[in-house]
Amino acid sequence: MKDMPKIELHLHLEGAAPPDFVRALAAEKGMDLTGVFAPDGCYAFTDFLHFLQVYEAATATLASPGDYHRLTRAVLKERAADGVIYLEAFLSPDFCGGGDLAAWREYLAAIEEAAAIERRETGIEMRGIITPVRHFGPDQARRTAACAQETAGDFITGFGMGGDENAGKPADFAYAFDMAREAGLRLTTHAGEFAGPESVRASLRDLRVERIGHGVRAIEDPALVAELADEGITLEVCPGSNIALGLYSDWAAHPINALREAGVRVTVSTDDPPFFRTSLTREYEALSEAFRWDEDVLRSFNITAANAAFCDQATREALLKKLEPSP
Repeated sequence: MKDMPKIELHLHLEGAAPPDFVRALAAEKGMDLTGVFAPDGCYAFTDFLHFLQVYEAATATLASPGDYHRLTRAVLKERAADGVIYLEAFLSPDFCGGGDLAAWREYLAAIEEAAAIERRETGIEMRGIITPVRHFGPDQARRTAACAQETAGDFITGFGMGGDENAGKPADFAYAFDMAREAGLRLTTHAGEFAGPESVRASLRDLRVERIGHGVRAIEDPALVAELADEGITLEVCPGSNIALGLYSDWAAHPINALREAGVRVTVSTDDPPFFRTSLTREYEALSEAFRWDEDVLRSFNITAANAAFCDQATREALLKKLEPSP
């Protein structure tokens, strides 16, 4: 499965930082990361709140455009080695220059340059989705949307929202999403992960997104599941993340198969892979074992992802060509 061409639509760039990369960066800067790593060298956390603390400590090592250039290359190399041919990564101006447009441009230039190098060297394609942090509030989201408006283009193709799903209501952020829509950006948002199915419904109604990050708790509302299927909404499902953070007890208990059987367009991503000790290959292997999925089913997720990707049509057609089974 490692060699199977794969498409990933839901990945946080900072959350994909390899532990060895973060350790090296911290050593260069003399930063103390005590408590961040387990004895085996992986990230260590006990629950969701602790995960957020460890995540913030690890990503505090990233403080310059140069750091993000190195991070982007490290992340893309790992993804390409795992068979990923196309990746959409969440990027936040809040973390890249504090939301200042001039600083964001410098960070973005470094990320784009790194992505271009890896495209030449490994063939992997990357696009960026700008994301405000929900618990930073609606006003900051508007400033982030302004950064999105000014840098929308061939590389920045989407706008989404991460952070605490229970901070405010989706409608509070409608203005920011309208700004992004007016700039021609495609829209997604996190919902239906730690908040219930109503968060998915409210996001569709108030933010008018075409994709939902996670969205798995929609399964608790049969009418919503039917709506997702009827409207062709794509879910960016991250099973390993959901299990690691305690939403579901194991792979067999995850609702991705039930959603698929109900006609919902589902895709598979890794969210923050080194934190959850996963990769797309690991996700595919575990899902295949849990639900007896064959290669054709797994390929169908990637075809769905290619059709839902926030990219130009020429790129989409090239991806679909790469997903065709070998003769």
